[in-house]
Amino acid sequence: MRNVVVLVMAIAIMGGCSRAPQNEASPSPDGQNGIKVQQTVPSKPEIRNKQEVTDRLEKLAASIPQVRSARCVVLGNTAIVGINVDPELERSRVDVIKYSVAEALRKDPYGVHAFVTADLDLAGRIAEIREDIRQGRPIAGFAEELADMIGRIVPQIPKDITPQGNPPARTDDANQMGGKQM
Repeated sequence: MRNVVVLVMAIAIMGGCSRAPQNEASPSPDGQNGIKVQQTVPSKPEIRNKQEVTDRLEKLAASIPQVRSARCVVLGNTAIVGINVDPELERSRVDVIKYSVAEALRKDPYGVHAFVTADLDLAGRIAEIREDIRQGRPIAGFAEELADMIGRIVPQIPKDITPQGNPPARTDDANQMGGKQM
C-alpha cells in the first residue's frame, strides 16, 4: 500500500510540474504585434502676430448674432475673448450666445484654445487690458487686472486659508450672566 501512495504522489508532482498549455496560434511576424497609433493632443499654434490674431478673433466673435462687441487679449499662446451682449437677456440665452461664439472660435486654429466669457465685468476688464496693450503699457501694468479677473473666477479654497490670529475665547453662560449659575 505504501508503494501505491508513493507512486500516486510522484505522478501528482510530475503532473503539476508540466508546461502550461500554450496558445496554439501561430506567432505574428516580427514588428507586427497589432496596429500601433501614437495619439497626441494637437498643440497650440504659435502666435507670432498677436495684433492680427486679436483682430481676427474679435471679428469672428462679433459676427455672431446678438453679440454687440467683442474684445480679445492674447497672452502667450492663449486668447481670452470677452463678449458684450444685451444686459436684459436671460442668463440661459447668454449661455447659448457664448456657446455659439465658442463654436465659431473652435473652427479657427487660434481660437480653438481661447477662453470665452460673457460676464460684463470681465469683458470690461479685458477691454481695459486691450487698451493698455495698444497704448504700449508694459505687461506689469495690467497684471493687477489679470489678478482681479482670476480672483473672480477661482473660488476661495478652505485649505488655503491661514488663520489671522487666535480665535476669540469662548465664554460660558455663567460669566455672561454676572456669575449666577442656573
